[in-house]
Amino acid sequence: MAGYPQGPPNYGYGAPPPAQPYSPYGGPPPPQNPYAPVASPYGTPSAPYEKPPKDKPHSGGATPSAPPPGAGYPHPPGGAYGSPFASLLPSVFPPGTDPSIVACFQMADQDGSGFIDDKELQKALSSYNQSFSMRTVHLLMYLFTNTNTRKIGPKEFTEVFYSLQNWRAIFERFDRDRSGRIDSSELREALLSLGFFVSPVVLDLLVSKYDKSGGKNKAIEYDNFIECCLTVKGLTEKFKEKDTTYSGSVTFTYENFMLTVLPFLIA
Repeated sequence: MAGYPQGPPNYGYGAPPPAQPYSPYGGPPPPQNPYAPVASPYGTPSAPYEKPPKDKPHSGGATPSAPPPGAGYPHPPGGAYGSPFASLLPSVFPPGTDPSIVACFQMADQDGSGFIDDKELQKALSSYNQSFSMRTVHLLMYLFTNTNTRKIGPKEFTEVFYSLQNWRAIFERFDRDRSGRIDSSELREALLSLGFFVSPVVLDLLVSKYDKSGGKNKAIEYDNFIECCLTVKGLTEKFKEKDTTYSGSVTFTYENFMLTVLPFLIA
């Protein structure tokens, strides 16, 4: 599959462990040099990329490798219901990050601040032959930073790339007729493979929302599939932060409910 570094199976997702308290998220790392030297690429390189344009950062045919062991879905900084406009602390690339990913970030970070904004992230993703709407980019930035500052650092940038690679693999697995779309039943299977069970009513709402034809095709394309996954994943994670016993039932204050839902509406 061209365009993204290969991550390990089920990277970024997984069904919750049975009858086990949900671990709270850890805090962000202390400020560090975002361009600190990184280790050599981890593991065996993935299948070759499509040849990138000459002006892209990953020149020379280098293929980004798999993410380091233990990598997974990002742990948002701070408390579960902190300010959505809290400052994003500096981060560094995880050990073993492929140099081509580092170079891609550095090219986007033209002012050397250690952060890239939404337009720069959208452009960086397009260098891997992926085009996403600004709303999808904003959702990516929110879920990988837990803030609405619309900036992203090296650690989060790396996680975005590997998670998108995994989601694309899942989309292609369930797009069995290679139409470039998945229908309602295929979406249900795709979400189940990510550890999410949604009712038929919720499934119909998702397809209606993300079907570009306004519900006529009853199917969604890849870019909208990513936005759908981000929304289901994000809301599920927020719910799980309160549902520590996996009972499927929680109590929200009005403030917490608004802070949970609004970031997905204003992305």
